[in-house]
Amino acid sequence: MHAQFDPEFLVTEKGQEVAALLKSCVHCGFCLATCPTYQLLGDEQDSPRGRLYLMKGMWEGQVVSSRTQLHLDRCLTCRACETTCPSGVQYGKLLDLAREQVERQVERPAWQRLLRQGLGHFLSRREWVRLVVGVGRFFRPVLPVALKARVPKLPGTQPVWPTLRHTRRMVVLEGCVQPVLAPQINVAAARVLDRLGITLERVQGDGCCGALHHHLGNHESAILAAKKNVDVWWPLIKQGVEAIVLTASGCGSQIKDYGYLLRHEPDYADKGARVSSLARDVSEVVASELGKFEEHAWQDIRDALGSDILPVAFQSPCSLQHGQKLKGHVERLLESLGVVLTPVPESHLCCGSAGTYSLLQPGIAAQLRQRKLKSLESGRPMRILTANIGCQEHLAMEAQVPVQHWIVWLDEKLS
Repeated sequence: MHAQFDPEFLVTEKGQEVAALLKSCVHCGFCLATCPTYQLLGDEQDSPRGRLYLMKGMWEGQVVSSRTQLHLDRCLTCRACETTCPSGVQYGKLLDLAREQVERQVERPAWQRLLRQGLGHFLSRREWVRLVVGVGRFFRPVLPVALKARVPKLPGTQPVWPTLRHTRRMVVLEGCVQPVLAPQINVAAARVLDRLGITLERVQGDGCCGALHHHLGNHESAILAAKKNVDVWWPLIKQGVEAIVLTASGCGSQIKDYGYLLRHEPDYADKGARVSSLARDVSEVVASELGKFEEHAWQDIRDALGSDILPVAFQSPCSLQHGQKLKGHVERLLESLGVVLTPVPESHLCCGSAGTYSLLQPGIAAQLRQRKLKSLESGRPMRILTANIGCQEHLAMEAQVPVQHWIVWLDEKLS
């Protein structure tokens, strides 16, 4: 993609990065076939290629309007286009750079600013999430149906975090939203890893991974969140923890990018790169450890799971298959354990959750959810498994079968 950038912009570090990223696009249009918003809206400005043209115009010095802002807002940041692109365009990085600039150049209506600031402030703080969810649960019986569906029910009896200490140690991100909505996910991960001879440790002081701020165009807050987590984990890294385990694929995608996010921070660039190198989705850890087992041990696990496993569908979150490039990873792991997976057409398309997207673009998000559930339920599964808390809560609002994190399902079966 040829661009006429201002020479003063080209000599800047950002200008050189934008030019290098943008020129890899060859206008082929392969991305249109896998872009969820283009599939729904049919407007090329709501496709990756169209948005790249809008970004290019902005960086060439054209006047940026609310129209450009709207089309960038409508992007889910699912990054399916990156998986499809034969030229390897790093669309996600370009989108984040563009959103940051548009936020500075285009003033939003007051209600939009208030909503986005509120989401960034409340959803990224565990204590505020707990307060808001608690209030919602208290008033749930009298809430309108649309709001009631968004208030998660109280989780059932919680499994106990394992107390046995192993020589091998890993640390898990607690995060912001997941510990409130589904605290059983990290407990299940700890219990499964305990069976594999690994102690999974919780750390006081960690918090939001920064993805929420990043995709809202608040780059500074995303960097602050990343620095906070690096500071919390660094003493444990020096003590020799093997990995930072992520049970929410959205957080995993962000933390694996800390090296890039903190590249211009002198005191954190090397630390951020180190954290990224240690970040592992929980499926990567489980698959790696099971791969070390002899065949008889594998059979013991299959026997523990039992022969009464009913068919399930796996919803592969965009952050797992496109962000972390782990397409088919969990599916292969589950199938190796004897799990029967039902076919999922259009498995590459986003479910519409996408962090805060379902709150900021509810109409598009609802259509994508309906399309995704139709695909997931087409094989008549008895349960839908996923790997991200946002997808889990979003799909559960209308799913005809239970929706559950795959590690929780596995822990329950092994127990």
